Amino acid sequence: MGTSVLPASQSAPSSPPIAPGTMGHIAIEHLHFAYPDGTEALRGIELDIRPGEKVALVGPNGAGKSTLLLHLNGILGGGHGSVSIDDTVVDPVSVKRIRAAVGLVFQDPDDQLFSPTVRDDVAFGPLHMGVPQEEIHHRVERALAAVGMTGMERRVPHHLSLGQRKRISVATVLSMDPSILVFDEPTAGLDPRGRRELMAVMAGRPETLLVSTHDLAMVAEALPRTIILDEGIVVADGPSVEFLQDETLLEAHGLERPCS
Repeated sequence: MGTSVLPASQSAPSSPPIAPGTMGHIAIEHLHFAYPDGTEALRGIELDIRPGEKVALVGPNGAGKSTLLLHLNGILGGGHGSVSIDDTVVDPVSVKRIRAAVGLVFQDPDDQLFSPTVRDDVAFGPLHMGVPQEEIHHRVERALAAVGMTGMERRVPHHLSLGQRKRISVATVLSMDPSILVFDEPTAGLDPRGRRELMAVMAGRPETLLVSTHDLAMVAEALPRTIILDEGIVVADGPSVEFLQDETLLEAHGLERPCS
């Protein structure tokens, strides 16, 4: 499939320099990555996501979206190029600190929830960061309140609905006080109520958001900037409102304009 790069006039608007000490900045430079079987998943990714931006990552299956997300906190590595979070390069030395800064929420919450109670799952990250027990208690309460799950501490995660488990998955990363939240297909499999509840959790979050999704209606509602990835290449990057009106662009990259 050929690439479709938009004119420079439609690229993401330039931003002022990041203020010292501002958290939530993602910088990716010339990132290449191939799997052991030779599949080239990423081919020279260049991205700059500013603190507090709300960004959609879209494209067809196999475009490299999940591979890119897994580079942001060091789950995948070994490629060429660099990924930096708040001016710190992701590498084996920095990875523990990076994983506290970048909260990755998987598509399937059962990949993230493994403890006997909700409280244990939400406390897991801070516990392994060495946070004092009293502070862990406050973090668990705060994270559960943020996702509308106060009072669920003693519940067994796998007895909850899919929508509830997804919100608990978000709480497990919020308890680590990240500056960046990364979601992989957050609304996949949810019924309308579950989708609304999760969207409410995401709305107004102060953290930088990077959301890989096929749900272009969610993009229209909540994510002002869109990056289109196809065959491991960034083919377009700019305002969501413009991209979602461009049926030719969307169709060229396996996407469909959401219903009005």
